[in-house]
Amino acid sequence: MKAKTIIKDLPKLLKKTGVNWLDSGPFELSAIVAYYAILSLPALIVIILNLVGNIWGREIVQGELLDEITNAVGIQTAESIRVMMLDRGDESVSIFTTIIGIGTLIYGSTGVFYQLQAAFDKIWKVKENPNTNGFLKIIFDRLKSFGFILIIGFLLLISFVLTALISAFSKRIEVFVPDNLFEYVYVIDFLMSILFIYILFAAMFKYLPGKNVRWRAVKVGAGLTAILFVIGKYLLAWYFNTMEPGSTYGAAGSVILIMLWVSYSSLILFFGANFTKVYADMYLNNKDDEVIIK
Repeated sequence: MKAKTIIKDLPKLLKKTGVNWLDSGPFELSAIVAYYAILSLPALIVIILNLVGNIWGREIVQGELLDEITNAVGIQTAESIRVMMLDRGDESVSIFTTIIGIGTLIYGSTGVFYQLQAAFDKIWKVKENPNTNGFLKIIFDRLKSFGFILIIGFLLLISFVLTALISAFSKRIEVFVPDNLFEYVYVIDFLMSILFIYILFAAMFKYLPGKNVRWRAVKVGAGLTAILFVIGKYLLAWYFNTMEPGSTYGAAGSVILIMLWVSYSSLILFFGANFTKVYADMYLNNKDDEVIIK
């Protein structure tokens, strides 16, 4: 598909996407994802810290994550999350308790991605196969969700490594190049963060739905979603730091801010998922009646 054709049809694409987005119940879906995000957050943090921290250093990873969280939702919420990151692994426990604990962590951390799968299936109008074993499907979906946690950990690790390399490189060349040229180093860092967001969204749009989504639609949809997400991230940071919506809720403010951030971000994600489907319908002859979970 030529880029000129897509640009010409963009108003029609966006209009159809908006209609489908509203019809899919995005506010209800985002509220569900936000609720499960709160339940998944402690386990998700523990797994990410152990995955990436054992390679890059737990304290470094913790500091980097807290910096990102502070920029997104403020110091108070970051401090609440910091408490979740405190190491509780020094206590002596039995093997059985350890196994149960690991299973609980995996199950808890995958809740948010499990709900995203359900939301994407609703957007793609996926029909469940009545012959499918429900228990096995739940296990498979949970394992697939855990795979996305591994992807996040891998992308975070690469991001930390490249950021450290750029930082070290910039310090060495700072004395040799003009200030206006030196700023391009940080532009590269910013573009890399967009690339990682794009890869994560592309993986979600491709593998989370219970149907085969063609890469051509995934690439376009993930690109638009990544751009909207980055714009939304800065707007949300401004909104949270200026309006302080969590201050109304007192001690529960941090939880409310996290839920708001996830909810707003999910609205963008679902818009991108709907755009991907509309694109596939218009240009790739996608047919809903062939969409069945196997």
